[in-house]
Amino acid sequence: MKKLVLFFGLGLLFIGCQEKTSSAPFSIVCTTGMLADAVTNLLEGVDSVDIHALMGPGTDPHLYKASQSDVLALSRGDLIVYNGLHLEGKMQSLFEKLNQERVFAAAEQLPDSMLINASDYAQAHDPHVWFDLSLWSMVCQGLSQRLQEALPHAAKTIAKNEQSYQKDLEKAHSWALNKMSLIPEKQRVLVTAHDAFKYFGQAYKIEVRGLQGISTTAEFGLRDISDLAQFIKDRGIKAVFVESSVSPKAIEAVREAVLREGRNLELGGELYSDALGAADSEAGTFLGMFYKNVRTIESSLL
Repeated sequence: MKKLVLFFGLGLLFIGCQEKTSSAPFSIVCTTGMLADAVTNLLEGVDSVDIHALMGPGTDPHLYKASQSDVLALSRGDLIVYNGLHLEGKMQSLFEKLNQERVFAAAEQLPDSMLINASDYAQAHDPHVWFDLSLWSMVCQGLSQRLQEALPHAAKTIAKNEQSYQKDLEKAHSWALNKMSLIPEKQRVLVTAHDAFKYFGQAYKIEVRGLQGISTTAEFGLRDISDLAQFIKDRGIKAVFVESSVSPKAIEAVREAVLREGRNLELGGELYSDALGAADSEAGTFLGMFYKNVRTIESSLL
């Protein structure tokens, strides 16, 4: 029965678009909240467009499996925007079944030379490019071009919105550089549950350590917890951080291992890594999430 339902759902990928009427809004389906927020900013003031994000607050894209309603949304979308670089690993086969003219892998537009290699990951590159705003700016530039191709009547508006959003990204980038520089270099170490912040560390000059690898599908054991706890003690790190889209149990186990040795270690707060926060919160937008993360890191490590 499950196989029959799956077969029916996959079949929608091929026939769903035929049900669309000419009067229906142009439908854009994004996998992550970060991408949906970028599209929303680029399409501000453009009418008859529907933007839908598959993954809500607190969702781990590494583990996300498409539901039947997701398959239907993908089948009917005029444009499918996903991160790529195997962030949405369990959905890759769905993207491959779609008409490739309707699919845009936003992060895969970046040249390999700008991507971080991931030796502990099954794929070649780290997919978390949004944490370096200079890279995310390039992703948004490519996304803007793709949207202008899809909506030529709104190209001037999209281009204008892109210029405005690029300025917002540049401002946030400079602000983050300044904030991280205020933390003494010895204390400038970010310890989280998984390695989602390597681009952030590279861009904003902060050392990053994660218990798990770049993907949350990576396994870890007692030795990994012990090694990270020892690193924290050796470096005199003040705080570690949980992530909104990852279970806190792993990082709490590291903290307990440090506490057992008679060392103090604070939980520095919650960081938003692979998903935005609730829509009605500061972290409900991409830049809001970024600003909140930086303030949380600064206040906990100073």
